[in-house]
Amino acid sequence: MNRAAASLRRSTAGRAVFGLAAAALATTLLPAAARPAAAAPDPLARYEHQHLTWKSCLRGPDDALGKELEQAGARCADVTVPLDYTRPGGRTVTVAISRIRATDRAHRVGALLLNSGGPGGQTIGDPPWVRKAMKDVGKRYDIVGVDPRFVGRSTALDCHWPTGSAFRSAGVDRAGFERTAAFSAELARRCRTYAGDLLPHATTRNTARDMDVVRAALGERRISYLGYSYGTYLGQVYASMFPGRTDRVVLDGVISPDRYGPRLLRGVAPANRHALEGWASWAAARDATYGLGRTRGRVLAAVDRVQAAAARTPLRVGAHRVDEHVVPVLVLNGLSQDNASAYGDLAQGVRDLLRAADGGRVPTPSPWLADALAFTLTGTESAYGSAQTSILCGDVAAPRDAEVYWRDVQRARAQDPFFGPVAGDINACAYWDAPRERPTAVRADLPALLVNATGDPRTTYDGARQVRRMWPSSRLVTLRGADQHAVFGVYGSACADAAVDRYLATGRLPERDVTCQAPPR
Repeated sequence: MNRAAASLRRSTAGRAVFGLAAAALATTLLPAAARPAAAAPDPLARYEHQHLTWKSCLRGPDDALGKELEQAGARCADVTVPLDYTRPGGRTVTVAISRIRATDRAHRVGALLLNSGGPGGQTIGDPPWVRKAMKDVGKRYDIVGVDPRFVGRSTALDCHWPTGSAFRSAGVDRAGFERTAAFSAELARRCRTYAGDLLPHATTRNTARDMDVVRAALGERRISYLGYSYGTYLGQVYASMFPGRTDRVVLDGVISPDRYGPRLLRGVAPANRHALEGWASWAAARDATYGLGRTRGRVLAAVDRVQAAAARTPLRVGAHRVDEHVVPVLVLNGLSQDNASAYGDLAQGVRDLLRAADGGRVPTPSPWLADALAFTLTGTESAYGSAQTSILCGDVAAPRDAEVYWRDVQRARAQDPFFGPVAGDINACAYWDAPRERPTAVRADLPALLVNATGDPRTTYDGARQVRRMWPSSRLVTLRGADQHAVFGVYGSACADAAVDRYLATGRLPERDVTCQAPPR
């Protein structure tokens, strides 16, 4: 706690003691009927005023995340929150946080809470790189990474899945769609079996409530917030549920609230097609390195050849078998970052898949592809997929009729045979219990800074424009010419980064929207 906050608490405590004595004296002079009723105790007071024990973030000699936090000067703590906010006296769970404290205490702004998206993404490790991205402005903030409930180092929710993701392609025909439906039903069954007691409480609204407990436990009247991707929706929900408790808000990779839900990928096929074509042009210019073809058309044909071969017989890549339900998901996962490193990783991965499609010796996957296959086809990241899906399903009800999804798949397939069956496919939420709460009605306006790339293949640019229209007092920083998901501190746009840093430094939004141009590839 900083000196100003400690002083405020001491002075408030003094006034409370004096006020209590005066009230007691007054009630003795009033008839019983006129005496004021005793104020009901705040059921969340024990959470909001809990003492946080700050400790090393290092959990052992092999804890790379802990080492990075330690080197950056971060400390970690566990915040206790109620599992069920309608029963605050009942079972509790923990929310893990990290903090790099402000070093410019004379000009300290306050706490900046982070969320890196997902849902299900771990954020506790983010303060070091966010502090670096903020340059000198970062010295004025306590930068706080929060692993949301059931994520990362917080109380776990693990359905013991054989995968880290509930998302698949519906494949090439009705039989393939039926396989993904059965796969989705099995994932939902496992969640009911292994985490049924937690599922009703895995929601964005509860994560927002947890954030407000964190705010109070840190001794902050208001918090600033930086959210990426799903974190932009969480920021909208928090600002709507707790008006007046936000200071400076930056939302990067903006989700429109009417597009958020279990079918989050609907509508992303065109943006991913655009990103795929951009990558194919890049790979074609480097045919001598990757051997995928000398033109964009030939590179795209190589991707289609992989998918066609996987539909006939699953491809053997290392220890894995890769079918038509997985190939488009692998490619989609490789398209979120618009830079040479990510493009090279995807090109090597497609090269390995192409070798498997062409027969012969079973290829050993490149490091990126090996990680992507382990994530998708083993249970090593079961907890991530379990938490992600539980939150999506717990927030918004999904259609339960399989025919709704089949019709969507067919319509999407007609537009894009490769990505359409991913964007429209059924998932585990079709077999989930109904959410306990209705989705949050997002507030009508907020003076926030919105950031989005025009070619973002995950949170498409139209979502940012829609939230900009919804919030007239906000401003939008647009990165043109990049197929990039997440901009500030990630892509390397000096123009966009400077706009965010100026806002975080001054609290003043730009007079008008800002447009930045990405450099040519």
